[in-house]
Amino acid sequence: MNSKGFVDATIELVAAATILLLVLVLPLLSHRIEYNLEIFLFVMGVLAAAASGVLRQPLLREALTHPVPITLAVLVAGLLFKSFRDRIDDAVVRLRLLLPMKAVIAILIVVLGLLSSVITAIIASLVLVEVISAMSFRRQDETRIVVIACMAIGLGAALTPIGEPLATIATGKLRADFWFLGRLLGPWLVPAILALGVWGAVQPLRYEGETLAGPTQLETYRGVAERAARVYVFVAGLTLLGAGFEPVVNRFVVPLDPRLLYWVNTVSAVLDNATLTAAEVSPRMNADQLRSVLIALLISGGALVPGNIPNIIASGRLRIGSREWARTGVPLALVMLAVYFVLLFGW
Repeated sequence: MNSKGFVDATIELVAAATILLLVLVLPLLSHRIEYNLEIFLFVMGVLAAAASGVLRQPLLREALTHPVPITLAVLVAGLLFKSFRDRIDDAVVRLRLLLPMKAVIAILIVVLGLLSSVITAIIASLVLVEVISAMSFRRQDETRIVVIACMAIGLGAALTPIGEPLATIATGKLRADFWFLGRLLGPWLVPAILALGVWGAVQPLRYEGETLAGPTQLETYRGVAERAARVYVFVAGLTLLGAGFEPVVNRFVVPLDPRLLYWVNTVSAVLDNATLTAAEVSPRMNADQLRSVLIALLISGGALVPGNIPNIIASGRLRIGSREWARTGVPLALVMLAVYFVLLFGW
């Protein structure tokens, strides 16, 4: 590499590192940014794409079109859940009377985690927030359960190509069959989903009131539309952010030693893990390499709000801030990453 190329690469790396630091820190420091995270990430995405020189018409077209299917799914599901909200509330009340609530929480986390590979992570997360909001837990307890459940949904959705974009991209790049990821990751992720169900069940569960009534906050058509619009801006911003970081990832991250790459992939807590999958996954990788890369991306995606689609949907619907999410998500992800690192690589 000549001196000009070295300088350009250094500038590109410094710009990417600065933007990544801002994305990580500012939502934790500013309430205004925390509760307008979608717009903030969109602006950071534009800056990242511009700094790396990829802010061109094809990327802009992708940023405009890529969020459409997800946004439509959120909009349609939101309208359906609004229509059936009373029935959902009644079903939750009956469950409270029939089963211990801790058992209900464990079943909810495990079932949604496993079904997310079939019904998609989007639908699973929408079901989660409607059921959880009908239970009227105290804010702190509700947040913990939602973060744990979204981690389970994110893991389970990777078992088939229809569950989430990461799985779709990985299967396509590997030219693998429908059940490849299930065979590769299932024996490793299904026990984690079961463990998350147990962990969710042992959390404190306190109610806001003395009755078994549902929440006082009523869903409105305006609220459904606003949530869909926020998801659109969020996904568009992540698309730009991922594309902006892709040149740096290809140049500096992909060649790393697998053990170091495992921990570097924690950046998927704030970046689109589908983009990192597209950059890192290769048919030349063996099963062990693929497994370690994908597990690191999936677990890290549950740590912070921007890390995965279920997090985005749940935090938007339940108004969970970045700091609230991080209090549960970051320690949970770090413990899981450490456990899997030992299982995958040894001491």
